[in-house]
Amino acid sequence: MAMSGERRGGRPWLVHLPFAAVLVLLAGAVVRALQYHWREGAVLVAGALFVAGLLRLVLPEERAGLLAIRASRTVDVLTYGALCAAILYISLTIVGGPFDTSS
Repeated sequence: MAMSGERRGGRPWLVHLPFAAVLVLLAGAVVRALQYHWREGAVLVAGALFVAGLLRLVLPEERAGLLAIRASRTVDVLTYGALCAAILYISLTIVGGPFDTSS
């Protein structure tokens, strides 16, 4: 039976704090998007993905928690990086449309 505050396999719940930090950044992105600053919200999403990739790169496997989405650290970091780059590119290059506030 697992001790109090630990998950199966003896991993403490604190291992998921890096993921919680990424979720806080994503919550900030949602707030900015809901305030009609969708481009800033999208850039914050890209920033959250960058932070997730960076944390996945530097944290040891047993401390990565929910940031580990694949078996390989390399695949995780490349996936986070590619998604970050794609969202950043899209958010910085789209002009016009229903969300354009330049007029």
